[in-house]
Amino acid sequence: MKATGIVRQLDQLGRIVIPKELRTTFDLNEKDPIEIYVEGNDIILRKYQPACIFCNEATDVIQYQGKNVCRNCLEKLKAL
Repeated sequence: MKATGIVRQLDQLGRIVIPKELRTTFDLNEKDPIEIYVEGNDIILRKYQPACIFCNEATDVIQYQGKNVCRNCLEKLKAL
């Protein structure tokens, strides 16, 4: 993981501010969902993008009965 040299403190409610430069670089806008997960001792923040439950592809995804499915997998399911 590459260090950016930016240090932020948590406020009383456990919040941090993501610097404007990073929000611009990663196309993060107000109210965008952020995915938070842990890898070893690291906390990872990533812009949430719904992915297909079958192939994990994040492009051309539609929701079917509350599940995300890409069009390619949907076509394969239709062929069964």
